Amino acid sequence: MSIRLSPTFRERLATADRPLAGMWVCSGSALVAEICAGGGLDWLLIDMEHSPNSLGSVFAQLQAVAAYPATPVVRLPSGDERLIKQVLDLGAQNILVPMVSSAAQARSIVEMVRYPPAGRRGVGSALARSARWNRVDDYLSQAQQHVSLMVQIETAAGVDSAPEIAAVDGIDGLFVGPSDLAASMGLLGQQSHPDVTAAAIRAFAGAHSAGKPVGINAFDPTVAQNYLDAGADFVLVGADVALLARGSEALASRWVASAPEDRSSY
Repeated sequence: MSIRLSPTFRERLATADRPLAGMWVCSGSALVAEICAGGGLDWLLIDMEHSPNSLGSVFAQLQAVAAYPATPVVRLPSGDERLIKQVLDLGAQNILVPMVSSAAQARSIVEMVRYPPAGRRGVGSALARSARWNRVDDYLSQAQQHVSLMVQIETAAGVDSAPEIAAVDGIDGLFVGPSDLAASMGLLGQQSHPDVTAAAIRAFAGAHSAGKPVGINAFDPTVAQNYLDAGADFVLVGADVALLARGSEALASRWVASAPEDRSSY
């Protein structure tokens, strides 16, 4: 029996005729992930960095969204080699590694996702969902085709190095994180500050100079549209937990006299 894997996020970006829109999935719930996957968005970011996600919950969410067109991307908490290997073996075809600020970091991460001799990923496909327990023909020799790797630019140094990072063979795209970028620039909590948006757009130019796509996070629709107009190839425009928080607050505002103050600034 032979199984064919889904197209990677790299392939979706390469064939898209418009920017791809997605949302964060941060709840840790496979049920919520499945609801979001059926909403019509292009992609979902299953977050392990700032969310209560474990290997088990990520595994369940990947299974839950597999029946839907939305492409799942897993953001790891760090560029930890052991964790990258485990997440890939869970069957994540698309991963995002945060806090990458140099080409040297990027090259090291590429090695972690590639099997020898091109890299140092541990070989365990017969035991793993990645190769569907050896039901994907020639998985070991073709694994690079089945894995899409993006890295996140979240510091001023990363913006400066964006052209070199994007040019690394095996890096399929950059993703700009405005919140941490703002913090690195001494503008904590001001991700829409003009200096931050200018730095983000510089990172766009760096990625495009190397022929790679670039994305960004922007919950404010006006800010998101400005980034799309500036050349972003993919965006995250919301989050499951934020939608639930704002929706429950709206219900309270309508039906409870002592509703809490609006906290929609995030």
